[in-house]
Amino acid sequence: MEKHHINALKEIVGEENVLTSAEDLYCYSYDATPGHAHMPDAVVSPANTAETSKVLKLANENRIPVYTRGSGTNLSAGCVPTKGGIVLLMTRLNKILEIDLENLVAVAEPGVIVADLNKEIASLGLIYPPDPGTVATATLGGTVAENAGGLRGLKYGVSKHYVMGLEVVLANGDIMNTGGKNVKDVSGYDMTKLFTGSEGTLCVITKIISKLVPAPEAKKAMMAIFKDLDNAGKAVSAIIAAKIIPATLEIMDNATIRTVEDYAKVGLPLDAEAVLLIEVDGNPIVVEKEAEKVMEALKANHADFVQIAKDDAERDKLWAARRAALPALAKLRPTTYVEDATVPRNKVPDFLREVSSIAKKHNVTIGTFGHAGDGNMHPTIVCDIRIPEEMERVYQAMDEMFKAAIALGGTLSGEHGIGLGKLPWMEQQHGQITMNTMRSIKRALDPNLILNPGKLVGEC
Repeated sequence: MEKHHINALKEIVGEENVLTSAEDLYCYSYDATPGHAHMPDAVVSPANTAETSKVLKLANENRIPVYTRGSGTNLSAGCVPTKGGIVLLMTRLNKILEIDLENLVAVAEPGVIVADLNKEIASLGLIYPPDPGTVATATLGGTVAENAGGLRGLKYGVSKHYVMGLEVVLANGDIMNTGGKNVKDVSGYDMTKLFTGSEGTLCVITKIISKLVPAPEAKKAMMAIFKDLDNAGKAVSAIIAAKIIPATLEIMDNATIRTVEDYAKVGLPLDAEAVLLIEVDGNPIVVEKEAEKVMEALKANHADFVQIAKDDAERDKLWAARRAALPALAKLRPTTYVEDATVPRNKVPDFLREVSSIAKKHNVTIGTFGHAGDGNMHPTIVCDIRIPEEMERVYQAMDEMFKAAIALGGTLSGEHGIGLGKLPWMEQQHGQITMNTMRSIKRALDPNLILNPGKLVGEC
């Protein structure tokens, strides 16, 4: 980037909001994905939509790459500035603009932290359901751009189910509004859904209209331990077949169980093949009935041990094991890859077995936990990126793991996105015609290919 471009950016957003020192640039050269770091030429922090528009207009006219960034918690190298240029840091746009109780809608800027939005509406008896693991630090804009989900995804869905409208800035600087507060709106192409999950490749989000829902009145959690993986899988299917949709239905495999027990000493049996953690929520009377049916399904499918939380303290204790899964695994080695291949929920046991076999074949450590209710698994590989021979085995394991997910009728990502990390497998899942169609949409909206170039759909 030329010096006069830097000066022009300073005129748009103010000198203090353009970072160019080596130390600052390094801080924005990576996200939460190991092994990907590239230095940008500048980090630019606009204060509003108008400034964002001017930055993009300048970038587009001069063919400067732009990488939109929130808190940088994404796990697919989605905001890594692989070709230099501008990291567009959206954290200054951090206002909750409106809480509309008549329409159960929030209007907010992209830099609002998801947990802060939920804190704001908690006293009103409302929740914004998408809850990624980084909910305390992730921005609303980032979660919408990644179409993030979380533990509540089975019952409540993911970000796209709650985004009703957007204000976005296109690559050429034009400002566009999509959707709105209407519950029904089928006039034209659904541009809101197109931009949600587009990972910064089609636009920059500057305002979000989000649907809110009433907070559940009651919750009940339970844990089931299985020494047979197939029984755990059958129990998951039986719960859904009983017409119960839990708020959360999580699984941990044996490798994760052993690691968590060593880390947190929560009393998990080391010979268990799987642990299921389930929570139902809603009306108190319904919650009690659903909890009873869940317990019946667990016992009917030969759970070796079942525990139901009697109060909030026991509920928190049950979830301590699940919360410990990632930190326990991450403690083992210096480098942690948290993936999120997703398969049909009846294929979860098959996928867990595939991952275990792949780990043994390539002599790598993989612990798998995730959202059994919607088939979204998180095979977590721990290794040391400084050891080339080990990393060669890790990449071979990843290749086989993603191929296994696709072969089981699954997908490369349920909530973490594609970014750069999963590009090699995209055509295997979608086929050439679909990939060409997605690239055509990219070229139509961003003809100069400045927005997060090379991500999601690859080079165009």
